[in-house]
Amino acid sequence: MRPRLYALATSLPLALFSLACVATAAYAFAYLFMAYRSGDPFAAQFAVSGVDVPAHFFGAGLALLLVPLQLSRGVRRRWPALHRLGGWLSAVAILVGGVSGLSLAQHAQGDWPSRAGFSLLSLLWLGVTANGIRLAVVGQIARHRRWMAYSMALTAGAVTLRVMLALGTGVFGWPFMPVYVGTAWASWLFNLALCAWLLRLRAPDALSVAARGGSGRRWASGQPSA
Repeated sequence: MRPRLYALATSLPLALFSLACVATAAYAFAYLFMAYRSGDPFAAQFAVSGVDVPAHFFGAGLALLLVPLQLSRGVRRRWPALHRLGGWLSAVAILVGGVSGLSLAQHAQGDWPSRAGFSLLSLLWLGVTANGIRLAVVGQIARHRRWMAYSMALTAGAVTLRVMLALGTGVFGWPFMPVYVGTAWASWLFNLALCAWLLRLRAPDALSVAARGGSGRRWASGQPSA
């Protein structure tokens, strides 16, 4: 009974997180085809934008959609080629979403505090992901996984942002603008802190795997080194 409860306790949060990522990705893709809504500042910017708004929604949406795939241990073990393909697709999606997000950040509501928060998020998203890919290429798989965990935490900032906005403006009834400015920072800082805590909890398991020789693989998906 206890092993089953432990498995449920560990798998349920991951399943809910994956579902939230997929749902937010679906909203991002749907937004690309929504009719113009008066009074929506993002829709107004979409109407006059060149490519940054649709590019951000598409890139960030695709990155979110791929998070459950890249988190799956089963995929890494059984279909390593699929894991690698998902990794490269995620990298391209984050490149598109991060660059366009940096452009959008310069026009964010809330003046410089929210603009600075979203700008730093975009830069970190790009930099952390690039370093995670670099570590995989040079064969530092343990570090690669840690950096990509932080990359996915930043990707999921889109989920946390919407949850915080819903709680702040809907449940607590706080004014929109202070909540929005706060979430421009809190949404991704919270995710990074939570990710660091979870990685710290898993550190003993990682050390035991390394002691058994589990770190001798070149690819996170299990491809042996050349």
